[in-house]
This record gives sequence, C-alpha cells and structure tokens, in this order.
Amino acid sequence: MWGGEVSLPFLVSAYGNRICSMMKEREKMEQFLRVGVISSTHGVRGEVKVFPTTDDPERFKVLKKVLLDTGKEHRELEITGVKFFKNQVILKFKGYDNINDIEIYKGMDLLIPREDAVPLEENENYIADLIDMTVVTDDGKTLGILVDVLQTGANDVYVVETPGKKEILLPAIRDCILDVNVEEKNMRVHILEGLLDE
Repeated sequence: MWGGEVSLPFLVSAYGNRICSMMKEREKMEQFLRVGVISSTHGVRGEVKVFPTTDDPERFKVLKKVLLDTGKEHRELEITGVKFFKNQVILKFKGYDNINDIEIYKGMDLLIPREDAVPLEENENYIADLIDMTVVTDDGKTLGILVDVLQTGANDVYVVETPGKKEILLPAIRDCILDVNVEEKNMRVHILEGLLDE
C-alpha cells in the first residue's frame, strides 16, 4: 500500500508508498496507502500504464476501484480493465475513453483506503507507518528521523536524516534493524561496522 502500497523484504509491508517517494501529509499516510503511480498513457482509448508500488501487482485484478490523488482531491475511479506489460500494469477506468481524458493524470498516485490493504505478515509494517519514525541506536543515541525507503534489489534501505541534515543509509536487514515500534513511532538499530564512515 512505497505512503501507498510498497512491500519490502523485512519489516515493511505489502502496501506502502512508491519506493523513493513517500506521501507528504501524515494524515493522508494514515488513511490511504499508495498502490501505484500513473506513469503514462497507453494507446488512444483512455488506458494508462501504472507503476505498481505493491509487491503483488496481480492484486489489481481484484481491485474494483482506486482513488486518484489529484493533489486537491481524491477522485474515485472504477477499474474496468487490467492488463500487464513488463513491470507495469495497464488499467482502464470507467468513463475515460480517450487519451485526452486521462493524460492529465500522468504522475499522479493511485490510493486505496487502509482497510482495503493486504493483511500484514509477522514483522511487517506499512511503509507509510515507518516514515517520520525516530531512529535510535542500540546504545541509546538518537540517530535521526526515517524519511524515505529505497528498494535496491538485494535488500531495501532506510534513509535516516540526522539533526545536522545528513542522510544515513541503513540496510533493512535483521543485523541492522533490531526493533520497530509503530505505536511509539521509533526504531532501534545497530550500526554495522563501517556504516558511518565518510
């Protein structure tokens, strides 16, 4: 659901934000999760290519509707067609039948209400719930605030901004991420050797 519905291998969930782009408003992150971003139009009959921000793009087959985040409002769109092409999903929405109707929505997020999200497994959290967490080391020092999540292939990476506005990249692996407390909005981490070297 990468603030949205992005799933990361450890401690992040089936639905969050697009990786590298978190939802901007805390309230929005709490209520809605991003499942995709409209990347471009497809053909001339109103279809769009969507970059999925969920670990299971096949879930679009069962979604009946999504919310388009225009920046000013959430517009409900009914899904009438789903196809897959390479790493993208091609969607058709009811009432949008030509390229002119839909091309203005390029770059916009597709959201779902949190209650429609795929249930979390053990040790998983929605990315939206991780953003703005206070990150503390295992020796009690405050490292900074988690501001982004990157997907690199091998493992995912948490971007932590220090009080001095420096960014620290933490691998989302068990040796580094020790504990995540969503309710208290904090994360306890172990700094691996060489991680803070300039």
